[in-house]
Amino acid sequence: MSTEKSYGLGYFVKGAIAGGVCCSVTHGALCPVDVVKTRIQLDPIKYNKGMIGGFKQVIAEEGMKGLATGLGPTCVGYFVQGWFKFGGVEFFKISASQKLGEESAWANRTLIYLAAAACAEFIADIFLCPLEATRIKLVSNPQYADGLISAFPKIIKDQGVKNGFYAGFGPILFKQIPYTMAKFAVQGWAAEKIAVASGTDMKTASDSKKLTISLSSGVVAGVAAAIISHPADTLLSMINKSPTAGGTGSIASRLINLSKETGLKKLCLTGLGARCVMIGSLTAGQFGIFDIVMKLTGAEKFHFTDPKAKAH
Repeated sequence: MSTEKSYGLGYFVKGAIAGGVCCSVTHGALCPVDVVKTRIQLDPIKYNKGMIGGFKQVIAEEGMKGLATGLGPTCVGYFVQGWFKFGGVEFFKISASQKLGEESAWANRTLIYLAAAACAEFIADIFLCPLEATRIKLVSNPQYADGLISAFPKIIKDQGVKNGFYAGFGPILFKQIPYTMAKFAVQGWAAEKIAVASGTDMKTASDSKKLTISLSSGVVAGVAAAIISHPADTLLSMINKSPTAGGTGSIASRLINLSKETGLKKLCLTGLGARCVMIGSLTAGQFGIFDIVMKLTGAEKFHFTDPKAKAH
């Protein structure tokens, strides 16, 4: 699609809506996996039987409702995050492409993906962080509150806004920005490779073919992004578990203490299997749902175009 096409506010709002829906639906659907993954990260001694064993332990102790712990802040938080992330990526990607021109944008598309994802994710994390802190608080201690509405004021009362909601802002940036950069850049790369390997022309392909490529490339991107961001995800879970986790100093010093206490191997590997399953499925679902919702809104999704192939 030509970068000369006009993209107005309506297009970006549709992209934001599609992003909010795809992130909220996928994270909400995978909430049980996230509960088990977080428990493994926070208490690996107790939850030491892998993902399947972790499911059985949670159900045995808390019933099926235990797997839905933190569902409220998960759905709300990731709708807000998806709104700014997917909508922001579309905005920054298209803005950069239009300034550079079609030929230069095509040659530098990976760099554009990376920069657009980083900028969009930073903005999204400002809004996500309080809700993610609330989710982790509820998952680590199901007795803390009944849900999002009751947990929010309790966290403010107990810890204040900064320590209660933004103690994990550093880790969430460290986790989410590399994750999102890998997610969009790898998905774009993988989609191109799959299209070439299958002999698919994305300009003329059927909707089902496009959806298949979105899902397949999403799995590849999700696994890559999960591996890259996992150490920060573990630290985020730990620092939000308790106000004294890692000591009582600054957030930076607490994170350093937690890293030393845990060790690089455990930071990188504890709960990684569950997270790869979760993020691989989640990312595939997100790109698939995003494309579906964009089509339902009548938006013609932006794609980088090779000028040489277009000329032929």
